[in-house]
Amino acid sequence: MVDELLLDRDGAILRVTFNRPRRRNALTWEMYDALLAVCHQVEADPGVRVLVLRGAGGEAFVSGTDIAQFAEFASGEDGVEYERRVSDVLEGLTRLRVPTIAVVTGWCVGAGLAVAAACDLRIATHGSRFAIPIARTVGNTPSLATIALLADQLGVGRTLDLLLRARAMTAREAHEAGFVCEVCGDEEIVERTAEIERRLLEHAPLTMWAAKEAMHRLRTARLPDDTDILRRVYGSEDFREGVRAFLAREPPRWGGR
Repeated sequence: MVDELLLDRDGAILRVTFNRPRRRNALTWEMYDALLAVCHQVEADPGVRVLVLRGAGGEAFVSGTDIAQFAEFASGEDGVEYERRVSDVLEGLTRLRVPTIAVVTGWCVGAGLAVAAACDLRIATHGSRFAIPIARTVGNTPSLATIALLADQLGVGRTLDLLLRARAMTAREAHEAGFVCEVCGDEEIVERTAEIERRLLEHAPLTMWAAKEAMHRLRTARLPDDTDILRRVYGSEDFREGVRAFLAREPPRWGGR
């Protein structure tokens, strides 16, 4: 397992920490692959009954994908492959037989928001913020599967609001939307998470699995192919300009091409 993904086994609970605090836990390709490997590990271990995801450092759960990696993209096919990698991880999380908890402290952005959405329950501190700012940063697009996941968890209107206005949603808004099940202070987050863990360990595993599986089937039954959308956006001049400007810390000049 990569050093940026720390595992802590506590009886029937497996806690995973995204450990790149200097980069606000931005995900690398290796971290995506390691998280998918964790999903396979959980499925193969009947002793694990709860999976918890959290971010190190207190500033972020996950601040998205590490944008520096996008500079390596040569065509739209690279974007298609990237989104498939993300979708594989989200699918791995949503299909787990055990309940999953995202513990959000600070920023939960882009792919980080998608990872949190793929979990069954989310708890956040009062100062946490949720965003998908790509319309004003790198100019890429999530896959249809990711957008469908966000729309199911947040609602269509709020998902479009976050995507089009590229604004940040507060923890209070996320709670009012039903996305976050509980909001608490920084000093309470560990205790409140532990209480949720204890409750889940007391509940019927098959009932919880059935609820999760039903939600997954309802969401994925309607998804069409999105390869043409991903190829067009990730192969565009705007995407290359967005990545260049982001890494140079300059405002992007969008051309719509």
